[in-house]
Amino acid sequence: MIAKSIKGKSAQEISNALRESIDDGFAPTLAIVFLSISQNRTAIAELLEQENITLFGVTTNGEFIDEATEKGSVVILLLDIDRNYFRIYFENYPERNYRETATLAATKAKEAFAHPAFLIAATHLETDAEALLLGFEDVAGKDVNVFGCMAGDDYTFSEQFVFTNGVESNKGLLCLALDEERVMINGVATCGWKAVGTPKTVTKSTGNHVFTVDDVPVLDLTSKYGGLENVNPENEGLLLEIAANFPLQLQRQKGDPVMRPGLVVDWTDRSFYCSGTVPQGSKVRFSLPPDFDVMEKVIRGVENLRDTKMPEADALVVFSCAGRILSLGPLMTNEIEGVKNVWGIPMAGMFSNAELARATGGNLEMHNLTTCVVALKGK
Repeated sequence: MIAKSIKGKSAQEISNALRESIDDGFAPTLAIVFLSISQNRTAIAELLEQENITLFGVTTNGEFIDEATEKGSVVILLLDIDRNYFRIYFENYPERNYRETATLAATKAKEAFAHPAFLIAATHLETDAEALLLGFEDVAGKDVNVFGCMAGDDYTFSEQFVFTNGVESNKGLLCLALDEERVMINGVATCGWKAVGTPKTVTKSTGNHVFTVDDVPVLDLTSKYGGLENVNPENEGLLLEIAANFPLQLQRQKGDPVMRPGLVVDWTDRSFYCSGTVPQGSKVRFSLPPDFDVMEKVIRGVENLRDTKMPEADALVVFSCAGRILSLGPLMTNEIEGVKNVWGIPMAGMFSNAELARATGGNLEMHNLTTCVVALKGK
């Protein structure tokens, strides 16, 4: 499988880059497109469709094909996969029937391939992404390979899109199904955030709404451990500081912990809504603000993926949480460069609202503040 990555700040720049990439006879069949909500999705899609290229498109909070991160741009990973080896499925879920929607897409894929694997993207902040993952498990089994993200919108948290040839949705699922008998796919999801303090018990929660931890309002406990000041509704930067620097780490009996940052505060009882489910009775720990070790852990995780499962790869797809670049700033380029250097192959990446993958040694989960690296290789 041959892969090439291109980028641009406009449809014209993408047109020029696409033309240059195919001048040597390269004939891509599939394009993984990550772009800013400010870009003209229709124009980009039309450029690719003119070359008979199938699209897997997602709006982002930032994009990259190398260590230089972009804003307001378009990045594309072009692949020449045999059309018999992949399918695109596009489903809306206006009734919030997330699990059923994923089951429908997975069932179609299972009819096409004996052993399908999936690259997925979904939209809307209220979407229960873990229900989507359960839908794929229902059809393809607990060991199914599923990697993906929740789409972004340049940090406006207003409206995100997924799109493919001729259609798009702000409340839907986009699924790229791959025939694992023909295309090898492996990935790793690593956050690197260090835990602090002893495990604590979630004493009251409903779904992703956490009220108390050790019988103390979760906002008060977070403020205490983080040494936060001006913890009041007038502090516009408070939520960003909590989400990016002091997320909860939900402990698992199997596998690594998963990140659950607080995103919305209920000031009536000083509870907050997390990015994913935090079961009552579960154990959590708080996190330290990130340092350079966070990036080194991600790079080591990718190196381990190469050494144990994927010695060679043709292309790389990266979903990195938008909160990572907010926390790490310019240092984020070191992580991206380190990831790319593991194989030195064409790459396309985006900053997402959440990452969907199997926790190291664990189950399929929705992650936050995590980097999910997915390697592809034609057999």
